[in-house]
Amino acid sequence: MFGKLLDRFFFFQRRKYFIDPELRTRFQKNYTILKKILGFTPRNKSYFIKALTHSSYLELYPELSKSNERLEFLGDSVLSMIVANYLFENYRNEEEGFLTKSRAALVNREHLYITAQEIGLNNIILYNEKYLRDSMEGMQTIYADGLEALIGAIYLDQGLSKTEEFVIERIIKPYEVDQNFLIDTNYKGQLLEYAHSKKLQSPQYIIRSEEGPPHKKDFIIDVYLGDQLFGTGNGRNKKAAEQEASNNALKKLKNVNS
Repeated sequence: MFGKLLDRFFFFQRRKYFIDPELRTRFQKNYTILKKILGFTPRNKSYFIKALTHSSYLELYPELSKSNERLEFLGDSVLSMIVANYLFENYRNEEEGFLTKSRAALVNREHLYITAQEIGLNNIILYNEKYLRDSMEGMQTIYADGLEALIGAIYLDQGLSKTEEFVIERIIKPYEVDQNFLIDTNYKGQLLEYAHSKKLQSPQYIIRSEEGPPHKKDFIIDVYLGDQLFGTGNGRNKKAAEQEASNNALKKLKNVNS
């Protein structure tokens, strides 16, 4: 049955696909795993074939034609709406600031990456490994984008109700149990708010060093308030280094003012 679907899905594609048993076998194996992840049998399997195909994989198998980018776009919006509605309905006494920060924590790349691994999605996403070269940031993006694409596929295939069920059970509740999503990890934003509340100058971030090849850089960034250095951070990208520097600066500032 699945083989017939693949034949229809790639009917107008090049004949190379039909003589590539390795690709066909991989799709069939991945589809079996996917059904266990979803907890239901898809109606239109082609949505899920696309959802599992990262754009980098098309270089290896250009006959696939379509990647998960469009589904990722749709899934991102659907996920945000479901999370926002859940928080609005279940945290009625919380203000807008709490809802905004909680939504951001639940839909950010790191949490989606962790969720993708926990449900086993990382085992079935198709991508070209040569583009990663041990890049953690690249892996996070591929897995997080794949999960968003999967949400888009569920929405198209099953409708909003089934998609809500998946998002709540797989993405929201696991973090809600120990209230991880309530932890505000936007230390850069917190530092700015704290500085303004104490009538201090706004934080300024300066790159101390930038080393390593393009796919595996290492940044060290200092954060100043006025002329005084308050924190230093290290990370694989500027954003991560700035967040660590901000966290260290917050700790120092709060110790000084305690």
